[in-house]
Amino acid sequence: FSPSQYDRFESYRRHALPKQAVRKVIQQTLGYQASQPVAQIIAGFSKVFVGEIVEQAREIQMRRGETGPLSPDHLREAYRAYQQETGRVGAARPLRAKKLFVR
Repeated sequence: FSPSQYDRFESYRRHALPKQAVRKVIQQTLGYQASQPVAQIIAGFSKVFVGEIVEQAREIQMRRGETGPLSPDHLREAYRAYQQETGRVGAARPLRAKKLFVR
């Protein structure tokens, strides 16, 4: 890692999404109270997703030759590129091999 990458990684490692806030979002979205382990799992996946979007936004910023903090434009473009790459947010990549556990 370069020094700036290492600093970003350390910040990423130190921070976590608040579990209570995650449980509240789950409640509002799905309409049921999620258990603490479920909230912890979703918070972990959310943290990875945010990290991927930020890294993609950094790449977009570098390609444009811009410096400084990320702008909302960088994040929107990173989100759009992520959607284009994965098909849609939240969708697993399609399996190219034989499907498992088919009845």
